[in-house]
Amino acid sequence: MAVATLWAQPSAAGPEDRLALGVPSAIREWVARLTNDIRANGLKGRVRTQCLLGTRVDVEQIADGWAKVTCPSQETSGWVPLDQLAHPADGGGGGTEYLVSATATAVRDEPGGDVSIPGVTLGTRLRVVGEAYRGWVPVALPGPRQPGWVPQRDLTAEPAADLSAPSTAMVAAGLDAVKLAQQLLEIPYLHGGVSAYGIDAPGLVWIVYRQLGIDVPRFGEALIEAGEAVAFEDLHPGDLVFLDHGGDPKTPAIMAERSQSDLPEVIFSSPVYGKVVAEPLKDAELARIAACRRLPVRA
Repeated sequence: MAVATLWAQPSAAGPEDRLALGVPSAIREWVARLTNDIRANGLKGRVRTQCLLGTRVDVEQIADGWAKVTCPSQETSGWVPLDQLAHPADGGGGGTEYLVSATATAVRDEPGGDVSIPGVTLGTRLRVVGEAYRGWVPVALPGPRQPGWVPQRDLTAEPAADLSAPSTAMVAAGLDAVKLAQQLLEIPYLHGGVSAYGIDAPGLVWIVYRQLGIDVPRFGEALIEAGEAVAFEDLHPGDLVFLDHGGDPKTPAIMAERSQSDLPEVIFSSPVYGKVVAEPLKDAELARIAACRRLPVRA
């Protein structure tokens, strides 16, 4: 599965959600058919989060074709269709881990061959397990199909922090975070979403910093305690500002830029606008900032 949705209960998924329940899941098509109101409000209490291809989950319970799973990397649990799970491949510990850097790519059964897993999205971690062949690299997959092939240009190595110059690394990571967030502008808002097909406000921060090799809390309650507190006047690009927006008084946004004359600009996934946007902070928002945080430059 490129993207699996974790539901609060099996009954939380309705007939209109069948595209998200198949194998493979048609997340792009599912999101496209949802109204802005459903993506922002109608999934609350129904969708917990999403997991990307290769994410390890622990099965707690199986009932009527569904599995209740715990996702350690996001510190949450939910229900997924049992068919969307695969056992890890035996002896699958070798290779080098890379991140998908394209907004979306596909895993194929051979170089340039048929699509095995469509819609593999930005931030997915894939292990390269062999030599490149004409611009394609073999990657390990969960389950019996081994290996899959993806375009080499769609992968990037996880960045390593420059520990000899931590301040330089902090600035570089912040600027990279802004560039990655800008890559996701106009992506639809989706409550519980963490992919390039739909993403919520903490999900945007989670996937951007994941792409930088920095694991941060998935949800706002823990995210607002991550890193270190900074004063608003000391914010740098890539720092987080927690705003009062769309009924959530602690909506996380990524600081994009600031100048002496203009209001600071932030990037965030907005349930009000229905997409990822970049806009200057309004005076009213400046008066209701809940917190400012600077995330560490490495996990």
